[in-house]
Amino acid sequence: MADAGSISQTSSPNSPHVKSALRTLDIIEYVVARGHPAVAQEIASALLIPVSSLSYLLATLVERGYLARAGRNYMPGPGLQRLQARSEPSVEDRVAPLVRALRVQADETASFFVRDGWQLQTLVTETSDHALRYAIAVGTRAPLHGFAAGKAILAALPDSEIERYLAETHRESFTDATIVDPQALRAQIAEIRKSGFARTRSEYSIGIEGIARAVVVRGEVLGAFAIAIPAVRFDPDVERRAAQLLLRTAALLETD
Repeated sequence: MADAGSISQTSSPNSPHVKSALRTLDIIEYVVARGHPAVAQEIASALLIPVSSLSYLLATLVERGYLARAGRNYMPGPGLQRLQARSEPSVEDRVAPLVRALRVQADETASFFVRDGWQLQTLVTETSDHALRYAIAVGTRAPLHGFAAGKAILAALPDSEIERYLAETHRESFTDATIVDPQALRAQIAEIRKSGFARTRSEYSIGIEGIARAVVVRGEVLGAFAIAIPAVRFDPDVERRAAQLLLRTAALLETD
């Protein structure tokens, strides 16, 4: 199995970021992937762009034809025809700008995972800029029971699927905190369903706290957003803040 993540203590590169350019690209990607018109406040909220900055960027994009405006609504403009996908936007296209915004606001590593059989696959990830941070590669497959995102996805499945999972899998212990016992997992899944959030505490990587929320669209489990936080920066206030961000981010997909 591929390496399912690591704790990095190396300094991040000091390459300059041109905020306006990045924000412009995020706006284009978000509106195209959205699939229907979006109002300015929604774009600002989803991408964490101040309204004052957003107004200028939207006006510029409309002027250049990359966006079109009808009343308060913004949609892809004729200048984007060469850039738009010819088919429905992929899940990756839809979640990428949201994961970027989640990382910026949480200031921690944020990811979106999907289920691949009884494994978890990293679809999109944005690594924190902190010197001490958790990192996981796109495409990495890992066991569902070791990650908060995996447990969130399990809790969103029907009971019959959960029983199949428990019967068909061998669950490895990665640390002393890893939960592998069927009864303990059933109890944890019941708690996740009650709270809406899955949590792990050093269950896969020692010193890493995970919190995740599943995304369910039209009755189907699309995947899960997750935030990974080193234990040295984790406290109840950080946990509450992360839960709020995950709830809000997941809702942006679930209301499509």
